[in-house]
Amino acid sequence: MAARRRLKRVAASQSGFLSFKSPSDPTSSVGSRRKRVNKNKKKNWNKYSDVNDVDEFLEDVRHQERTTGGLLSEKADDSLFFLDLGQPEKPQPLETHPPHHNHILAYQQPNAKKLRRIAEKAERLAAKGVVPRKQKRLLNRRPIDRTVKKAVAEANNNPDRDYYDIWGQELSADPWYLQQTGKKLVKRPEKLNEKPSVLPAVEVIAPGGSYNPDFFSHQALLQEAHQVEVQKKKQEDKLERQLAINKEDKATEETNLREQVEGLVEEENDDEELAPSKEDDEAALAAIAVTQKKSEKQIKKEKAEKLKEQQRLTSRRQTERQQQLFQLRSIKASIRQQEEKTKSKQMQRRIKQEAQKAQPRRLGKLKFQAPDLDVQLSDELAGSLRQLKPEGSILKDRFKSFQKRNLIEPRERAKFKRKLKVKYVEKRAFREIT
Repeated sequence: MAARRRLKRVAASQSGFLSFKSPSDPTSSVGSRRKRVNKNKKKNWNKYSDVNDVDEFLEDVRHQERTTGGLLSEKADDSLFFLDLGQPEKPQPLETHPPHHNHILAYQQPNAKKLRRIAEKAERLAAKGVVPRKQKRLLNRRPIDRTVKKAVAEANNNPDRDYYDIWGQELSADPWYLQQTGKKLVKRPEKLNEKPSVLPAVEVIAPGGSYNPDFFSHQALLQEAHQVEVQKKKQEDKLERQLAINKEDKATEETNLREQVEGLVEEENDDEELAPSKEDDEAALAAIAVTQKKSEKQIKKEKAEKLKEQQRLTSRRQTERQQQLFQLRSIKASIRQQEEKTKSKQMQRRIKQEAQKAQPRRLGKLKFQAPDLDVQLSDELAGSLRQLKPEGSILKDRFKSFQKRNLIEPRERAKFKRKLKVKYVEKRAFREIT
């Protein structure tokens, strides 16, 4: 018993010992739950001592000695590992057919006759220089370009990949490494680099808007403001004309009387309406003439007239085609004019598109309303900075600039609507004072 325990301790102290059994062996006693007993007493030493692990160790040592001739931990690396260089190429036999004693009969191999006929046919075709269809398709197949796929992402086990230091400070440009580590940056769309408008962020006011402007520049600014007001007046007048009521549509005494007498005069004209008119008689005679059956002579006459009309149209088309040969110069001139007209239209369309880039687009349900010009009349000019009064608002100016440059949509200020009514109550203390 003492020898087994000593051997167990020696085995545990050996770091290079390799066991043939896996730790998940059901016969192992590692996972079994031991009974807790008092080992201070001598009678429990042999009764409750577990020696299964020692027996397993000795059995494993004996198994390694039987199979490999010794312990694996004491073996050299050359005896345990080898380099696989593949199967050596076997020399091709000179004979096309195997010897007689190794020959397999036709009935011993399935489809032997069919395979032999196919092989003989392929040999005859190869002797004539004919390439089979399957081999021809393989030769005509387009070679695969693997450089593109290699540039996109390479496998991790590819030995031809470039070396990079994963702990280095510099970020590697390898796409596979960036993809696996989650450091690949999202490509910015090209459209985000384009500005929504060509207008500058801050527009400088005209020289006439200065606190002490030149006379002519101030008059030019006044003329511009006048044109804006005239345009507003025209729009208002147009709206009034569209909403105005036409005088002819108004009800008068005469129209009221006519509506009241409506229906009383119809009885006098009833007898006249019952009598048939001359126009009705002519329509009836025409309908009777149509319904009558046409004679054979009339039918032949109509056919001859249709044939003459077709011949006339055919000859007319031929003469028109012949005349077009003598009109080549005029046709070329018309084509040239049409091309010039098309180019001018394209130029105008391009100019219009460039002009629209400087205009605000329709981004929402509301249209952009240009702010009023900050202009002072001639008698309102201060002449010095001390007497100058501030006008306008920087916040409103920036807000309108964002709308004009298509950065935000035109919007209106939200109207605050109180849900509950305010109730005024007079307090008792105030009532006592009053």
